[in-house]
Amino acid sequence: MAPDTAAYLARIDHRSTVEPTLDTLHALVAGHNRSIPFENLDPLMGIPVHDLSAQALTAKLVHRRRGGYCYENNGVLGYVLEDLGYGVDRLAGRVVWMQPPGAPQAGLTHNVLAVTVPGEEGRFLVDVGFGGQTLSSPIRLQAGPVQQTRHEPYRLVEHPEGMALQTRIHDDWLPLYQFSLRTQPLVDLSIGSWYSSTYPDAVFVVGLSVALVTDDARWNLRGRNLAIHAGGGTEKIRLNSAADVLDQITGRFGIDVAGLGDVEARISQVLDS
Repeated sequence: MAPDTAAYLARIDHRSTVEPTLDTLHALVAGHNRSIPFENLDPLMGIPVHDLSAQALTAKLVHRRRGGYCYENNGVLGYVLEDLGYGVDRLAGRVVWMQPPGAPQAGLTHNVLAVTVPGEEGRFLVDVGFGGQTLSSPIRLQAGPVQQTRHEPYRLVEHPEGMALQTRIHDDWLPLYQFSLRTQPLVDLSIGSWYSSTYPDAVFVVGLSVALVTDDARWNLRGRNLAIHAGGGTEKIRLNSAADVLDQITGRFGIDVAGLGDVEARISQVLDS
């Protein structure tokens, strides 16, 4: 089933052309960044995320005004891009962001998009689902050159698994994830999402993560800790209670928590996770 593209465009406040051009792709990514948050409330509340169909993702992220993690954010955007005339390949990645040297290898539990734009050579890496450090613009799927986004510069480097994405922060190049260039079938992505949302020690099951990328800042919430990265600096705010955290989730991040149960009580259990 096709996504409700008109409703999606309204959700991200996209009011200009929908011709499948590179400019439109940039506008869609920016609109998604600022409108649909990264969040893991379903796994945190014990709700598995395994249905990655266009119907399910549109119902949750568009009509119910929720967010999601990589499989959901990139999933719904991928369906919309296909509907608009872009070519979309879904790829799987392995997160290495903030991992200490020698840490155990992570599973292939990240999902990104390789997008073909009519009339443009090559493909573009699109990722609206990596939380606080997600790409804020499409970049060419090409190893080597530094590529500027609406926020930080990024680059792709060759990797034995395919490619690896790095970002430059304070003059240091830091790795985010590595990914294969092999297209992944939906069944494999669904298995990765089910694992990420149900495995007892999975990061999305044991702690709260919420993020939103506005035009001039990155808003990251982890437990009770809110970080606002803007203008080369960072403001850190320690929230006092689960009620304060919930106020940020529904206010600043605009997430509708209706139907999820006692979210405040669950947040109180993971304030310092």
